[in-house]
Amino acid sequence: MPVQESYKGYRGEALATLQNFNAPIWSDVRITTAKGGYAGIILPRSETADALHIVLKLASGYNIGIRAGSITAMEILGRKEAHYKIPEKEFPYAPGKPRVKLLGTGGTIASRLDYRTGAVIPAFSPGELYGSVPELADICNLETEKLYGVFSENMGPEQWVGTAQAIGREIEKGVQGIVIGHGTDTMHHTAAILSFMVQNPPVPIVMVGSQRSSDRPSSDAALNLMHSVKTAAESNIAEVMVCMFGPTSDVYGLLHRGTRVRKMHSSYRSTFRTIGDIPLAMVSREKITPLRQDYRRRRTDRNVLINTAFEEKVSIVYYYPNMKPDIIDALIDNGYRGIVIAGTGLGHVNKPLYPALKRARDQNIAVYMTVQTLWGYVQMYVYDTGRDMMELGVVPMANMLPEVAYVKLGWALGQTRDLAEVRKIMYTPINGEITEREPSNGYLIFQGGIPEVEAFISQIKK
Repeated sequence: MPVQESYKGYRGEALATLQNFNAPIWSDVRITTAKGGYAGIILPRSETADALHIVLKLASGYNIGIRAGSITAMEILGRKEAHYKIPEKEFPYAPGKPRVKLLGTGGTIASRLDYRTGAVIPAFSPGELYGSVPELADICNLETEKLYGVFSENMGPEQWVGTAQAIGREIEKGVQGIVIGHGTDTMHHTAAILSFMVQNPPVPIVMVGSQRSSDRPSSDAALNLMHSVKTAAESNIAEVMVCMFGPTSDVYGLLHRGTRVRKMHSSYRSTFRTIGDIPLAMVSREKITPLRQDYRRRRTDRNVLINTAFEEKVSIVYYYPNMKPDIIDALIDNGYRGIVIAGTGLGHVNKPLYPALKRARDQNIAVYMTVQTLWGYVQMYVYDTGRDMMELGVVPMANMLPEVAYVKLGWALGQTRDLAEVRKIMYTPINGEITEREPSNGYLIFQGGIPEVEAFISQIKK
Protein backbone atom coordinates (compact mmCIF):
# COMPACT_ATOMS: atom_id res chain seq x y z
CA MET A 1 0.00 0.00 0.00
CA PRO A 2 1.49 3.41 -0.97
CA VAL A 3 2.43 5.63 1.95
CA GLN A 4 -0.29 8.17 1.21
CA GLU A 5 -2.85 5.34 1.15
CA SER A 6 -1.45 3.71 4.31
CA TYR A 7 -2.72 6.60 6.40
CA LYS A 8 -5.56 7.81 4.17
CA GLY A 9 -7.22 10.97 5.47
CA TYR A 10 -4.93 11.36 8.50
CA ARG A 11 -2.78 14.39 9.13
CA GLY A 12 -1.22 16.36 11.97
CA GLU A 13 -1.14 14.80 15.42
CA ALA A 14 -3.26 11.81 14.42
CA LEU A 15 -0.95 10.95 11.50
CA ALA A 16 2.17 11.32 13.65
CA THR A 17 0.72 8.98 16.28
CA LEU A 18 -0.12 6.26 13.76
CA GLN A 19 3.32 6.51 12.15
CA ASN A 20 4.99 6.41 15.56
CA PHE A 21 3.29 3.08 16.34
CA ASN A 22 3.67 1.87 12.71
CA ALA A 23 -0.12 1.36 12.56
CA PRO A 24 -1.53 2.05 9.07
CA ILE A 25 -5.25 2.00 8.33
CA TRP A 26 -6.98 -1.39 8.52
CA SER A 27 -4.67 -2.43 11.36
CA ASP A 28 -6.40 -4.54 14.02
CA VAL A 29 -5.15 -2.90 17.22
CA ARG A 30 -5.48 -2.75 20.97
CA ILE A 31 -5.14 0.86 22.14
CA THR A 32 -4.39 2.03 25.66
CA THR A 33 -5.35 5.55 26.74
CA ALA A 34 -5.48 7.46 29.99
CA LYS A 35 -9.22 6.68 30.14
CA GLY A 36 -9.04 2.95 29.33
CA GLY A 37 -8.46 0.48 26.55
CA TYR A 38 -10.11 -0.04 23.16
CA ALA A 39 -9.80 -2.74 20.51
CA GLY A 40 -10.78 -2.50 16.89
CA ILE A 41 -9.77 -1.68 13.32
CA ILE A 42 -8.24 1.65 12.36
CA LEU A 43 -10.44 3.20 9.67
CA PRO A 44 -9.58 5.76 7.00
CA ARG A 45 -10.61 9.32 7.71
CA SER A 46 -12.73 11.71 5.77
CA GLU A 47 -10.74 14.22 3.76
CA THR A 48 -12.48 16.98 5.70
CA ALA A 49 -11.91 15.49 9.17
CA ASP A 50 -9.83 17.07 11.92
CA ALA A 51 -6.17 16.24 12.59
CA LEU A 52 -6.59 15.21 16.22
CA HIS A 53 -8.53 11.92 16.26
CA ILE A 54 -8.05 8.32 15.19
CA VAL A 55 -11.20 6.44 14.17
CA LEU A 56 -11.63 2.88 15.39
CA LYS A 57 -14.32 0.39 14.37
CA LEU A 58 -15.20 -1.68 17.43
CA ALA A 59 -16.28 -5.33 17.39
CA SER A 60 -19.85 -4.11 18.00
CA GLY A 61 -19.78 -2.42 14.59
CA TYR A 62 -19.82 1.11 15.99
CA ASN A 63 -17.11 3.65 15.24
CA ILE A 64 -15.44 5.79 17.90
CA GLY A 65 -12.96 8.65 17.71
CA ILE A 66 -9.94 8.51 20.03
CA ARG A 67 -7.91 11.63 20.74
CA ALA A 68 -4.43 10.87 19.41
CA GLY A 69 -2.73 12.75 22.23
CA SER A 70 -4.36 10.51 24.84
CA ILE A 71 -2.89 7.27 23.44
CA THR A 72 -0.12 5.78 25.60
CA ALA A 73 0.29 2.39 23.88
CA MET A 74 -0.85 0.60 20.73
CA GLU A 75 -0.49 -3.13 20.06
CA ILE A 76 -0.82 -4.36 16.45
CA LEU A 77 -2.81 -7.63 16.35
CA GLY A 78 -3.11 -8.01 12.59
CA ARG A 79 -4.79 -6.47 9.57
CA LYS A 80 -8.43 -6.72 8.52
CA GLU A 81 -9.20 -4.51 5.56
CA ALA A 82 -12.93 -3.90 5.33
CA HIS A 83 -14.83 -3.78 2.06
CA TYR A 84 -17.94 -1.64 2.28
CA LYS A 85 -19.39 -2.33 -1.15
CA ILE A 86 -22.76 -4.03 -0.72
CA PRO A 87 -22.38 -7.65 -1.95
CA GLU A 88 -24.34 -8.59 -5.06
CA LYS A 89 -26.14 -11.88 -5.66
CA GLU A 90 -28.53 -12.65 -8.47
CA PHE A 91 -32.09 -12.20 -7.25
CA PRO A 92 -33.87 -15.54 -7.74
CA TYR A 93 -37.08 -15.70 -9.75
CA ALA A 94 -39.89 -17.91 -8.43
CA PRO A 95 -43.00 -18.57 -10.58
CA GLY A 96 -46.19 -17.72 -8.73
CA LYS A 97 -44.69 -15.11 -6.43
CA PRO A 98 -46.05 -11.54 -6.81
CA ARG A 99 -44.09 -8.98 -8.82
CA VAL A 100 -42.99 -5.98 -6.80
CA LYS A 101 -41.20 -2.97 -8.27
CA LEU A 102 -38.82 -0.98 -6.08
CA LEU A 103 -38.30 2.57 -7.35
CA GLY A 104 -35.24 4.23 -5.88
CA THR A 105 -34.97 7.96 -5.30
CA GLY A 106 -32.01 7.96 -2.89
CA GLY A 107 -31.68 8.06 0.87
CA THR A 108 -30.14 5.42 3.13
CA ILE A 109 -32.49 2.47 2.61
CA ALA A 110 -29.78 0.92 0.39
CA SER A 111 -26.44 2.53 1.06
CA ARG A 112 -22.78 2.18 1.88
CA LEU A 113 -20.28 4.35 3.69
CA ASP A 114 -17.73 6.25 1.63
CA TYR A 115 -14.68 6.66 3.84
CA ARG A 116 -13.12 9.16 1.41
CA THR A 117 -15.69 11.75 2.42
CA GLY A 118 -17.28 10.11 5.45
CA ALA A 119 -20.65 10.31 3.68
CA VAL A 120 -23.32 7.67 3.28
CA ILE A 121 -23.91 7.21 -0.43
CA PRO A 122 -26.74 5.33 -2.15
CA ALA A 123 -26.10 1.90 -3.65
CA PHE A 124 -28.98 0.27 -5.46
CA SER A 125 -29.70 -2.86 -7.53
CA PRO A 126 -31.72 -6.09 -7.08
CA GLY A 127 -28.45 -7.95 -6.56
CA GLU A 128 -27.27 -5.57 -3.86
CA LEU A 129 -30.61 -5.71 -2.10
CA TYR A 130 -30.66 -9.49 -2.24
CA GLY A 131 -27.07 -9.63 -1.03
CA SER A 132 -28.02 -7.43 1.92
CA VAL A 133 -31.51 -8.75 2.65
CA PRO A 134 -31.90 -12.29 1.21
CA GLU A 135 -35.28 -12.64 2.96
CA LEU A 136 -36.80 -10.45 0.23
CA ALA A 137 -36.69 -13.43 -2.13
CA ASP A 138 -39.08 -15.32 0.17
CA ILE A 139 -41.72 -12.64 -0.38
CA CYS A 140 -41.76 -11.72 -4.06
CA ASN A 141 -40.03 -11.38 -7.38
CA LEU A 142 -38.33 -8.03 -6.98
CA GLU A 143 -37.44 -5.65 -9.78
CA THR A 144 -35.73 -2.31 -9.20
CA GLU A 145 -35.30 0.94 -11.07
CA LYS A 146 -33.21 3.88 -9.96
CA LEU A 147 -35.23 7.00 -10.71
CA TYR A 148 -32.99 9.43 -8.82
CA GLY A 149 -29.96 9.36 -6.57
CA VAL A 150 -30.65 12.32 -4.31
CA PHE A 151 -31.07 12.86 -0.62
CA SER A 152 -34.57 13.82 0.37
CA GLU A 153 -33.86 17.52 0.90
CA ASN A 154 -33.25 17.66 -2.86
CA MET A 155 -36.59 16.07 -3.77
CA GLY A 156 -39.02 18.52 -5.32
CA PRO A 157 -41.67 18.94 -8.04
CA GLU A 158 -39.45 17.53 -10.80
CA GLN A 159 -38.86 14.32 -8.83
CA TRP A 160 -42.46 14.13 -7.59
CA VAL A 161 -43.78 14.30 -11.15
CA GLY A 162 -41.24 11.74 -12.39
CA THR A 163 -42.06 9.35 -9.56
CA ALA A 164 -45.81 9.63 -10.14
CA GLN A 165 -45.34 8.94 -13.84
CA ALA A 166 -43.13 5.93 -13.09
CA ILE A 167 -45.81 4.56 -10.75
CA GLY A 168 -48.35 4.87 -13.54
CA ARG A 169 -46.09 2.96 -15.94
CA GLU A 170 -45.49 0.14 -13.46
CA ILE A 171 -49.19 -0.25 -12.69
CA GLU A 172 -49.85 -0.49 -16.42
CA LYS A 173 -47.18 -3.23 -16.67
CA GLY A 174 -49.05 -5.33 -14.12
CA VAL A 175 -46.95 -5.24 -10.95
CA GLN A 176 -48.70 -6.35 -7.76
CA GLY A 177 -47.18 -3.62 -5.62
CA ILE A 178 -44.74 -0.71 -5.66
CA VAL A 179 -42.11 0.26 -3.08
CA ILE A 180 -40.42 3.67 -3.20
CA GLY A 181 -37.07 4.03 -1.45
CA HIS A 182 -36.80 7.57 -0.13
CA GLY A 183 -34.82 9.61 2.38
CA THR A 184 -36.79 10.10 5.59
CA ASP A 185 -36.43 13.87 6.05
CA THR A 186 -39.02 14.86 3.43
CA MET A 187 -40.73 11.51 2.96
CA HIS A 188 -44.01 12.89 4.34
CA HIS A 189 -44.02 15.65 1.72
CA THR A 190 -43.58 13.11 -1.09
CA ALA A 191 -46.15 10.74 0.40
CA ALA A 192 -48.68 13.56 0.48
CA ILE A 193 -48.11 14.83 -3.06
CA LEU A 194 -48.16 11.29 -4.49
CA SER A 195 -51.54 10.81 -2.78
CA PHE A 196 -52.84 13.64 -5.01
CA MET A 197 -50.86 12.89 -8.17
CA VAL A 198 -51.64 9.15 -8.08
CA GLN A 199 -55.33 8.68 -7.35
CA ASN A 200 -57.27 5.46 -6.80
CA PRO A 201 -54.39 3.07 -7.52
CA PRO A 202 -55.25 -0.65 -7.75
CA VAL A 203 -52.16 -1.79 -5.82
CA PRO A 204 -50.26 -0.75 -2.66
CA ILE A 205 -47.73 2.07 -3.05
CA VAL A 206 -45.34 1.91 -0.10
CA MET A 207 -42.74 4.53 0.75
CA VAL A 208 -39.85 3.33 2.87
CA GLY A 209 -36.57 4.64 4.20
CA SER A 210 -34.21 4.10 7.10
CA GLN A 211 -33.09 6.31 9.93
CA ARG A 212 -29.72 4.57 10.19
CA SER A 213 -27.56 3.48 7.29
CA SER A 214 -26.99 -0.15 6.40
CA ASP A 215 -23.43 -0.29 7.75
CA ARG A 216 -24.62 0.40 11.32
CA PRO A 217 -25.55 -2.45 13.68
CA SER A 218 -28.71 -0.60 14.71
CA SER A 219 -29.81 0.00 11.12
CA ASP A 220 -33.54 -0.27 10.48
CA ALA A 221 -33.02 -0.62 6.73
CA ALA A 222 -33.38 -4.40 6.40
CA LEU A 223 -36.51 -4.72 8.52
CA ASN A 224 -38.15 -1.70 6.91
CA LEU A 225 -37.42 -3.21 3.48
CA MET A 226 -38.91 -6.57 4.47
CA HIS A 227 -42.03 -4.90 5.91
CA SER A 228 -42.54 -2.63 2.91
CA VAL A 229 -42.01 -5.38 0.33
CA LYS A 230 -44.39 -7.68 2.20
CA THR A 231 -46.97 -4.87 2.23
CA ALA A 232 -46.56 -4.23 -1.49
CA ALA A 233 -46.78 -7.94 -2.32
CA GLU A 234 -49.55 -9.07 0.03
CA SER A 235 -51.48 -6.17 1.55
CA ASN A 236 -55.07 -5.45 0.54
CA ILE A 237 -54.51 -1.72 1.17
CA ALA A 238 -54.23 0.07 -2.19
CA GLU A 239 -53.09 3.53 -1.12
CA VAL A 240 -49.93 5.62 -0.84
CA MET A 241 -48.43 4.68 2.54
CA VAL A 242 -45.30 5.18 4.60
CA CYS A 243 -43.85 2.03 6.16
CA MET A 244 -41.40 2.53 9.02
CA PHE A 245 -40.72 1.21 12.55
CA GLY A 246 -43.66 1.20 14.97
CA PRO A 247 -41.88 1.05 18.33
CA THR A 248 -38.18 1.77 18.37
CA SER A 249 -37.59 -1.97 18.95
CA ASP A 250 -37.60 -4.53 16.12
CA VAL A 251 -41.14 -5.78 16.78
CA TYR A 252 -43.30 -4.44 13.95
CA GLY A 253 -43.69 -1.62 11.46
CA LEU A 254 -46.62 0.70 10.96
CA LEU A 255 -48.37 1.66 7.74
CA HIS A 256 -49.28 5.35 7.77
CA ARG A 257 -51.65 7.01 5.32
CA GLY A 258 -49.66 9.30 3.04
CA THR A 259 -51.65 12.45 3.91
CA ARG A 260 -51.63 12.05 7.69
CA VAL A 261 -48.05 11.11 8.46
CA ARG A 262 -45.12 13.17 9.69
CA LYS A 263 -41.52 12.66 10.76
CA MET A 264 -41.45 13.52 14.47
CA HIS A 265 -37.91 12.79 15.71
CA SER A 266 -34.52 13.49 14.16
CA SER A 267 -32.91 10.13 14.96
CA TYR A 268 -35.35 7.65 16.55
CA ARG A 269 -36.11 4.67 14.34
CA SER A 270 -39.78 5.04 15.29
CA THR A 271 -39.83 8.60 14.01
CA PHE A 272 -42.97 8.51 11.83
CA ARG A 273 -46.40 9.02 13.37
CA THR A 274 -49.92 9.30 12.10
CA ILE A 275 -51.19 12.72 13.24
CA GLY A 276 -54.79 13.29 14.32
CA ASP A 277 -55.81 9.72 13.48
CA ILE A 278 -54.58 6.14 13.81
CA PRO A 279 -52.31 4.20 11.41
CA LEU A 280 -53.73 2.01 8.69
CA ALA A 281 -52.08 -1.22 9.83
CA MET A 282 -49.28 -3.03 11.64
CA VAL A 283 -46.88 -5.16 9.63
CA SER A 284 -44.41 -7.80 10.75
CA ARG A 285 -42.46 -10.43 8.84
CA GLU A 286 -45.32 -12.86 9.49
CA LYS A 287 -48.50 -10.86 8.93
CA ILE A 288 -50.26 -7.58 8.17
CA THR A 289 -52.85 -6.50 10.74
CA PRO A 290 -55.26 -3.71 9.69
CA LEU A 291 -56.08 -1.21 12.45
CA ARG A 292 -59.02 0.30 10.56
CA GLN A 293 -61.31 -0.63 7.69
CA ASP A 294 -61.80 2.65 5.79
CA TYR A 295 -58.98 2.07 3.32
CA ARG A 296 -59.08 1.58 -0.44
CA ARG A 297 -58.90 -2.08 -1.41
CA ARG A 298 -56.57 -3.80 -3.85
CA ARG A 299 -58.08 -4.42 -7.30
CA THR A 300 -57.15 -6.56 -10.27
CA ASP A 301 -57.65 -3.84 -12.90
CA ARG A 302 -54.85 -1.57 -14.09
CA ASN A 303 -56.77 1.69 -13.82
CA VAL A 304 -55.19 4.68 -12.06
CA LEU A 305 -55.49 8.46 -12.42
CA ILE A 306 -52.12 10.19 -12.79
CA ASN A 307 -52.45 13.98 -12.49
CA THR A 308 -49.08 15.66 -12.08
CA ALA A 309 -49.99 19.34 -12.58
CA PHE A 310 -48.14 21.46 -10.00
CA GLU A 311 -47.61 25.18 -9.39
CA GLU A 312 -44.16 25.69 -7.88
CA LYS A 313 -44.81 29.27 -6.75
CA VAL A 314 -46.32 28.22 -3.41
CA SER A 315 -44.78 28.81 0.00
CA ILE A 316 -45.33 27.72 3.57
CA VAL A 317 -44.84 30.30 6.33
CA TYR A 318 -44.43 29.42 9.99
CA TYR A 319 -45.87 32.26 12.06
CA TYR A 320 -43.95 33.57 15.08
CA PRO A 321 -44.54 36.51 17.45
CA ASN A 322 -43.50 39.87 16.02
CA MET A 323 -43.48 38.58 12.45
CA LYS A 324 -43.23 41.51 10.03
CA PRO A 325 -45.43 41.94 6.94
CA ASP A 326 -42.41 42.16 4.66
CA ILE A 327 -42.24 38.35 4.65
CA ILE A 328 -45.69 38.11 3.04
CA ASP A 329 -44.95 41.16 0.88
CA ALA A 330 -41.77 39.49 -0.42
CA LEU A 331 -43.75 36.43 -1.53
CA ILE A 332 -46.26 38.67 -3.32
CA ASP A 333 -43.50 40.69 -4.98
CA ASN A 334 -41.79 37.51 -6.19
CA GLY A 335 -44.88 36.22 -7.94
CA TYR A 336 -46.05 33.52 -5.55
CA ARG A 337 -49.54 32.20 -6.31
CA GLY A 338 -50.23 30.48 -3.00
CA ILE A 339 -49.27 30.80 0.67
CA VAL A 340 -49.89 28.32 3.47
CA ILE A 341 -49.58 29.72 6.99
CA ALA A 342 -48.90 27.55 10.02
CA GLY A 343 -50.62 29.78 12.55
CA THR A 344 -50.81 29.76 16.32
CA GLY A 345 -53.59 28.23 18.39
CA LEU A 346 -56.76 27.93 16.33
CA GLY A 347 -55.11 29.61 13.34
CA HIS A 348 -53.97 33.13 14.17
CA VAL A 349 -51.32 35.70 13.20
CA ASN A 350 -50.66 39.21 14.48
CA LYS A 351 -52.45 42.34 13.24
CA PRO A 352 -49.37 43.92 11.57
CA LEU A 353 -49.67 41.19 8.91
CA TYR A 354 -53.22 42.21 7.97
CA PRO A 355 -52.30 44.79 5.30
CA ALA A 356 -50.05 42.24 3.59
CA LEU A 357 -52.81 39.61 3.73
CA LYS A 358 -55.25 42.11 2.19
CA ARG A 359 -52.71 42.83 -0.54
CA ALA A 360 -52.42 39.11 -1.24
CA ARG A 361 -56.20 38.84 -1.54
CA ASP A 362 -56.36 41.82 -3.88
CA GLN A 363 -53.72 40.23 -6.12
CA ASN A 364 -55.63 36.95 -6.35
CA ILE A 365 -53.17 34.95 -4.25
CA ALA A 366 -54.55 31.89 -2.44
CA VAL A 367 -53.82 32.05 1.30
CA TYR A 368 -54.68 29.06 3.53
CA MET A 369 -54.41 28.68 7.29
CA THR A 370 -53.22 25.57 9.15
CA VAL A 371 -52.11 25.15 12.76
CA GLN A 372 -48.55 24.73 13.93
CA THR A 373 -49.79 22.56 16.81
CA LEU A 374 -50.16 19.81 14.15
CA TRP A 375 -52.91 18.10 16.11
CA GLY A 376 -56.33 19.76 16.06
CA TYR A 377 -58.37 21.97 13.76
CA VAL A 378 -58.23 25.52 12.49
CA GLN A 379 -61.19 27.34 14.15
CA MET A 380 -61.24 30.88 12.82
CA TYR A 381 -64.83 31.62 13.90
CA VAL A 382 -64.04 31.59 17.64
CA TYR A 383 -62.19 34.90 18.04
CA ASP A 384 -62.33 38.24 16.24
CA THR A 385 -58.77 37.62 15.03
CA GLY A 386 -59.87 34.62 12.98
CA ARG A 387 -62.97 36.29 11.60
CA ASP A 388 -60.96 39.37 10.63
CA MET A 389 -58.48 37.21 8.71
CA MET A 390 -61.23 35.39 6.84
CA GLU A 391 -62.50 38.80 5.75
CA LEU A 392 -59.01 39.36 4.34
CA GLY A 393 -59.29 36.21 2.25
CA VAL A 394 -57.51 33.70 4.48
CA VAL A 395 -59.14 30.26 4.16
CA PRO A 396 -59.19 27.89 7.18
CA MET A 397 -57.94 24.41 6.26
CA ALA A 398 -59.60 22.22 8.94
CA ASN A 399 -57.08 19.68 10.30
CA MET A 400 -54.91 19.35 7.20
CA LEU A 401 -51.24 19.19 8.17
CA PRO A 402 -49.19 22.23 7.08
CA GLU A 403 -46.93 20.25 4.72
CA VAL A 404 -49.93 18.46 3.22
CA ALA A 405 -51.70 21.80 2.66
CA TYR A 406 -48.54 23.12 1.01
CA VAL A 407 -48.28 20.33 -1.56
CA LYS A 408 -52.03 20.13 -2.13
CA LEU A 409 -52.24 23.89 -2.76
CA GLY A 410 -49.43 23.61 -5.31
CA TRP A 411 -51.29 20.72 -6.94
CA ALA A 412 -54.64 22.58 -6.87
CA LEU A 413 -53.11 25.71 -8.41
CA GLY A 414 -51.63 23.47 -11.07
CA GLN A 415 -55.20 22.66 -12.14
CA THR A 416 -56.65 26.18 -12.13
CA ARG A 417 -56.04 29.83 -11.20
CA ASP A 418 -59.73 30.33 -10.31
CA LEU A 419 -59.59 30.71 -6.53
CA ALA A 420 -63.15 29.45 -6.10
CA GLU A 421 -62.18 26.27 -7.93
CA VAL A 422 -58.95 26.05 -5.94
CA ARG A 423 -60.97 26.26 -2.72
CA LYS A 424 -63.29 23.52 -3.95
CA ILE A 425 -60.31 21.28 -4.71
CA MET A 426 -58.69 22.02 -1.35
CA TYR A 427 -61.88 21.16 0.54
CA THR A 428 -62.57 17.96 -1.39
CA PRO A 429 -60.82 15.10 0.46
CA ILE A 430 -58.90 12.80 -1.84
CA ASN A 431 -57.30 10.43 0.64
CA GLY A 432 -57.95 11.37 4.25
CA GLU A 433 -56.13 14.71 4.29
CA ILE A 434 -59.17 16.21 6.04
CA THR A 435 -61.12 14.20 8.60
CA GLU A 436 -64.50 15.02 10.12
CA ARG A 437 -63.25 14.59 13.65
CA GLU A 438 -60.13 13.55 15.47
CA PRO A 439 -60.66 10.18 17.22
CA SER A 440 -60.14 10.04 20.97
CA ASN A 441 -56.95 8.04 20.43
CA GLY A 442 -55.73 10.25 17.59
CA TYR A 443 -53.81 12.49 19.98
CA LEU A 444 -51.57 10.67 22.44
CA ILE A 445 -48.43 12.25 23.87
CA PHE A 446 -47.23 10.70 27.11
CA GLN A 447 -45.22 12.86 29.51
CA GLY A 448 -42.33 10.95 31.05
CA GLY A 449 -41.66 11.15 34.77
CA ILE A 450 -45.31 10.91 35.82
CA PRO A 451 -45.87 7.74 37.92
CA GLU A 452 -48.77 6.30 35.93
CA VAL A 453 -46.98 6.93 32.64
CA GLU A 454 -43.76 5.38 33.91
CA ALA A 455 -45.75 2.32 35.07
CA PHE A 456 -47.24 1.98 31.60
CA ILE A 457 -43.89 2.43 29.84
CA SER A 458 -42.27 -0.20 32.05
CA GLN A 459 -44.79 -2.75 30.74
CA ILE A 460 -44.04 -2.15 27.06
CA LYS A 461 -40.41 -1.01 26.99
CA LYS A 462 -38.16 -3.50 25.25
